[in-house]
Amino acid sequence: MRVYLGLGGNVGNPARELQAARRDLEKRGVHILKKSSIYETAPVGYAAQPWFLNQVLEAETDASPWQLLSLVKGIERDRGRKPGPKNGPRTIDIDILIMDGVILETAALTVPHPRLAGRRFVLAPLAEIAPRKIVPVLGKTIRALFRDCPDRSIVRPVGRLRRRP
Repeated sequence: MRVYLGLGGNVGNPARELQAARRDLEKRGVHILKKSSIYETAPVGYAAQPWFLNQVLEAETDASPWQLLSLVKGIERDRGRKPGPKNGPRTIDIDILIMDGVILETAALTVPHPRLAGRRFVLAPLAEIAPRKIVPVLGKTIRALFRDCPDRSIVRPVGRLRRRP
């Protein structure tokens, strides 16, 4: 199943955490097909913290939505994510944004992500890799959602992570 994941962090070395999260996803059977550039983004909702690095991945997985949620929460825990204030600092955050063929709304998991259309830090990297993708429920392309996004926080590309020899 095709899935779009949003990754972000602002504690420790966020670039290294994004790279490690991608590696951990691959090790757990999530095959990455595309990755956006890395974006430096202003914090949203809780401003008194360092800026974030964010990235979106397009991937394939055989996992169900619940299995994928368990998998990404496990990676977050393994990478040192601690409970904290909503929208607060974190080593790594992995959100399930879209899963092809899945519309789900529960207390623990909503797909597509319920705040997708209002998050410039997610829409910018998502529009880079899947601008024509239509978001289920919303019925709009990623490009249109990005264009119409009410969030005007700063989101700027910083390039792709490169492997060191």
